[in-house]
Amino acid sequence: SEFKAALDRAGFRPSRRLGQNLLLDENVARAIARDAEVAEGAFVLEVGPGCGFLSVHLAHAGARLLGVEIDTRLAPIAARFLAPYPNARILEADILAGKRALNPAVEELLPRAGAWHLVSNLPYSIAGPLLANLARRADPPDSMTVLVQAELAERIAASPGTKAWGPLTVALALAYHPTILRRVPPGLFWPRPKVDSAVIRLGRRSPLAPLARRERTAGLAARLLQRRRQTLGRVLGDLLQDRERARALLAGLGIEGGQRTGELGLEALTLLAGELGEGLIPGS
Repeated sequence: SEFKAALDRAGFRPSRRLGQNLLLDENVARAIARDAEVAEGAFVLEVGPGCGFLSVHLAHAGARLLGVEIDTRLAPIAARFLAPYPNARILEADILAGKRALNPAVEELLPRAGAWHLVSNLPYSIAGPLLANLARRADPPDSMTVLVQAELAERIAASPGTKAWGPLTVALALAYHPTILRRVPPGLFWPRPKVDSAVIRLGRRSPLAPLARRERTAGLAARLLQRRRQTLGRVLGDLLQDRERARALLAGLGIEGGQRTGELGLEALTLLAGELGEGLIPGS
């Protein structure tokens, strides 16, 4: 009620353009903070903290919290609620600088070494691009615990051969093990969205493959999945402009060329990308 009253005093109305659906349910906010498994003193990045409802739970648990809020109406409200916590701060900024880069002002505040985490109720409009950006870092977050649209959570956790298995799935799976933890109904948000949401936790792989290898595999997956219902041998042959070479390459790796490209799993994609090497696929 205190948070809602603060929003009312400020005359706040959610922005559809910014994808704002504020979580104002105490139990879910507490559960997300617990799901994140963040140790006291650990650095946490929160994107889109809104009025600070989840932020207070994270700060109270002892996280060194950096909240990045683009809305100039909400950032001061969150800062006031976090004033009792010297371990927390709000940065008024856009988290992204284009589709493939974080805002340099945020980059400067992220840890140069050691573990750090993303914990957020992510605005729907930036959830996919932000997670992809963080995953493609040389040293990505140790974990990402986020509340997103249920459809996106299912896409992130999808398996090869399913309709949801796509470039974002592969890009994140190369760095993380995803687990959908809980579904969150529309009635717990203000305003009420038209879709269900879900909390998904991504734990970083260990050991983590070098960035160049992950980027190469993700790039190959993006090319192949443009023709996901066609056979791998045919699609790879067209990409290489050499059907015989494609057939021999797949046979040498023990990969079945007759399967559809959408059925190709992470291990096979990584093997194939490593064999092709950088720059050997036209347009990659």
